Amino acid sequence: MRKLSVLLTLLLVSCQLFDKKVPNETELLQQELQKINWSEVDEYPSVCECDTMQNKEAQKQCFFKYLSNEIQQKISVDSLQMLYPNIDTIQVKVTVFPNKKTVFETQKSTDSLSYDITEIDSIIQHNLANFPPIEPASKRGVKVKTQFILPVIIKKK
Repeated sequence: MRKLSVLLTLLLVSCQLFDKKVPNETELLQQELQKINWSEVDEYPSVCECDTMQNKEAQKQCFFKYLSNEIQQKISVDSLQMLYPNIDTIQVKVTVFPNKKTVFETQKSTDSLSYDITEIDSIIQHNLANFPPIEPASKRGVKVKTQFILPVIIKKK
């Protein structure tokens, strides 16, 4: 009789071990989405010159330096400095799409200088039409669209 009561007790206890509640999928998804920092990417956009760097911050700095230098080089050959001698820096909004397409847009400056933004933008568009390909940023292994505003110094000759 004692063996039977021990067996029944074990059977009841073991049944309770298997009576676990299955977590709600929606609840788990919401918890996981709250853990993700949506304002940062896992990997910044990159170019071939910066791909060899292992440090995320060094790769980011390399990319922005490369991008700034490349834009300066491509627009310095134009008459932008002659048309607008008072402008020393322009703000360029760079958008890198997941399909590696890159769009450049001149942003209106907050300073008091008055200039035709559409004319400057058309010069920028023309000179950056054949810009080298940029590898898009990624978040959790998925290529994502990124946008940033880059100050570009117009070099005086």
